[in-house]
Amino acid sequence: MKIALAQLNPIIGDLHGNAANILAAAQAAVGQGANLLITPELSLCGYPPRDLLMDRNFVKDMAIALEQLAQLLPSTIAVLVGTVEFNTSAHHAGGKPLFNSAALLHHGKVQEVFHKRLLPTYDVFDEDRYFEPGASSNFFTLQIHAIAPEASVANYALRIGVTICEDIWNDERFWGRRSYADNPVADLAEQEVDLLLNLSASPYAVGKQKLREAMLKHSAIAHKLPLIYVNQVGANDDLIFDGSSLALNAKGECVANARAFDTDLVTVEFDIATMDLVPSESFGNGLTNSLSPESSFSSPFIAPPKCEDEEIWEALVLGVRDYVYKCGFKKVVIGLSGGIDSALVAAIATAAIGKENVLGVLMPSPYSSDHSITDALELAQNLGIETHTIPIQAMMSAFDRSLADLFEGTDNGIAEENLQSRIRGSLLMAIANKFGHLLLSTGNKSEMSVGYCTLYGDMNGGLAAIADVPKTRVYSICEWLNLRSQELEDNSYHVPIIPVHILTKPPSAELKPDQVDQDSLPPYDILDDILKRLVSDRDSIADIIAAGHEPATVERVAQLLRRAEFKRRQAAPGLKITDRAFGSGWRMPIASKISTP
Repeated sequence: MKIALAQLNPIIGDLHGNAANILAAAQAAVGQGANLLITPELSLCGYPPRDLLMDRNFVKDMAIALEQLAQLLPSTIAVLVGTVEFNTSAHHAGGKPLFNSAALLHHGKVQEVFHKRLLPTYDVFDEDRYFEPGASSNFFTLQIHAIAPEASVANYALRIGVTICEDIWNDERFWGRRSYADNPVADLAEQEVDLLLNLSASPYAVGKQKLREAMLKHSAIAHKLPLIYVNQVGANDDLIFDGSSLALNAKGECVANARAFDTDLVTVEFDIATMDLVPSESFGNGLTNSLSPESSFSSPFIAPPKCEDEEIWEALVLGVRDYVYKCGFKKVVIGLSGGIDSALVAAIATAAIGKENVLGVLMPSPYSSDHSITDALELAQNLGIETHTIPIQAMMSAFDRSLADLFEGTDNGIAEENLQSRIRGSLLMAIANKFGHLLLSTGNKSEMSVGYCTLYGDMNGGLAAIADVPKTRVYSICEWLNLRSQELEDNSYHVPIIPVHILTKPPSAELKPDQVDQDSLPPYDILDDILKRLVSDRDSIADIIAAGHEPATVERVAQLLRRAEFKRRQAAPGLKITDRAFGSGWRMPIASKISTP
């Protein structure tokens, strides 16, 4: 029996469009001889739908779309679709009004529905806000026909256990403890299922796939059961989903996997003789997605990104591409300063939506160095993007004259420096408004952490493309990008893509003469290590000092981190690539007083 894994990229709320993609995947799977198709968690509405789920009409429309999809699907294939179902007992028994569910569609009808049992409420997840946990773990049976040695046909009712995302992340033997009282996988194993399925929408974080694979391998081996994991792909707001779906046999060996950061359709075979998964003999033609029409070929084993820099690059390119298209934009505008942050964002945007759809704007001031202008122009030439230059000295002078009476008797300082950034931000927003472009802001995580950014200035934008990328990682990705460009045979870029001078000059905001970032910040290797320990590792100040950092530096960075919260609250959505980002999973108070040990 062949089973197909449909790694889909849904648009949240687009019930008809998402249903059409599921139907197309089912038709392609039938063409590959598949008997069963598995789609990701909430594949019908997209994940996470958030407060759309509070609209009862939206949930009702989803039920109608599910019924219509069941009638349109080929009768020869059963399809598991991620959806939402009303909790009909909530009004008299209490509980949340909805279930996060997987519906089995076959022969034109919704045959069975399975409910997610473990509802995460950490990091970016808030499922307890909407859903009631399922009461039990269940399986369905699927008749398969096998040729016996004597050439007779034998029928077998394959018992297939269904889990949804978090349901599979609670094995105390792997994690060392349970996060929930129930273990849905263990419960299904006790019911003697033959195969485990997991419909997932697991957001990307750098290095997370290795952890997933280790966890899934442990589960397969521990229960001596083959396991199929189907993950959503694509970006929705700040969250990026990497796909990386896979199938494991009962020994924990990978027998098929899907691409990372792209739609895909792969098939795997369930062998009745061994009661295990084996690679499929035919791989089919993959799955074409309207957002990624170049995706059209599939194979049983796809090589993952070779290093973390490549992995992050692919995630950010996908994140920008999906945000642009899913929000209805066609082109983006970026302020090009000649610095490394705007260089990386411009390279990401060019890879995501094409050089013809990227506009770079240079806005030199009297403090801009000559090399900043030439570096920005060289970058634009390497990328092949259009540029426009708008000097801002006259506008700076106009502000100085307007504020002269009020500012009389005071020294020039941060207010005047920030005016330059706000002039640039206003110009970029005017261009975005005039031509319907999306403005990409270029601040990195190090700057966002300590507030080294200007509200209503360089923070302006509809998407913060690298807001979760530390400064040291920005350099690392750019260096990797240059190395990769030299390895490509058919490369339209000049080599290197990022001009060498951008990589080697000291970083500077250039808001006053001879300014460099290290005038007011620790060196970025020190700053980023302290920030990682504070933000991601949640270490105390005492622990960080004990690790070898200078006490005054650690205390100052911690203070800057707290004080910048009001800026982060007003920032554009930032693409999440770490396990602790300043986005939907970061919930810190602004008005607070915290004593630090």
